[in-house]
Amino acid sequence: MTRSLYLRYEILRTFRNRRFLLFSLGFPLILFLVVGGANRHASLDGIAFPLYYMTGMTAWGTMIAVVSSGGRIAAERQAGWTRQMRITPLPARTYFSSKVASGYLMAGLSIVVLYAVGIGLGVRLSAGQWLTMTGLLLVGLIPFAVLGIMLGHLLTSDSIGPAMGGVTAVLALLGGAWGPLATKGVLLEVAKWLPSYWLVQAGKTAVGGQGWPAEAWVVVAVWTVVSCVLAVRVYRRDTARM
Repeated sequence: MTRSLYLRYEILRTFRNRRFLLFSLGFPLILFLVVGGANRHASLDGIAFPLYYMTGMTAWGTMIAVVSSGGRIAAERQAGWTRQMRITPLPARTYFSSKVASGYLMAGLSIVVLYAVGIGLGVRLSAGQWLTMTGLLLVGLIPFAVLGIMLGHLLTSDSIGPAMGGVTAVLALLGGAWGPLATKGVLLEVAKWLPSYWLVQAGKTAVGGQGWPAEAWVVVAVWTVVSCVLAVRVYRRDTARM
């Protein structure tokens, strides 16, 4: 199996998974339409409510999209597919990069749809601001993509769904996707050490034209490195048993 053929297979398989499409696109879209539409003239955390909520729902939906690769990995492990793949010429990096690419494509669909609805609810940004916000979102998703791979090699196909849903929901909640939990104090400081917080802040920083502060880049980098180290260990331990 060639690299391009496997990538095409993975993409088709991803977009045929109605459950993950519902969670990564359907739920965030419905909440944005209901809550954002009802508060389209309000403001939150210093910016227009539709922009804040659009970014929050985009952060939540795209987190689910990239983490969902773990569900496919867990299912393939249970079916013995990953063991078969390791005896083929397909490199491991192609296997994992295809998982990440398909997750990012699903995340891209969520971004496009929620942006379109946001424009319909009155979100107005310059081209540079749209690009800045999108770029920050894509970078901020990297540790979640690695987290999905780690969970896929750590959990069974029966437990991976609740785990992914719970992890992304908690991180989205603490990150302020549905509204900031705190504007000062210890809880805010804890939230700032989560990459989900900076995903939600992408819209606000884009409006200010300043991008993320150095703290955000450090948080995303640390989470990415730690997640990669843990994912490699879990992968090696899992494949050693098979």
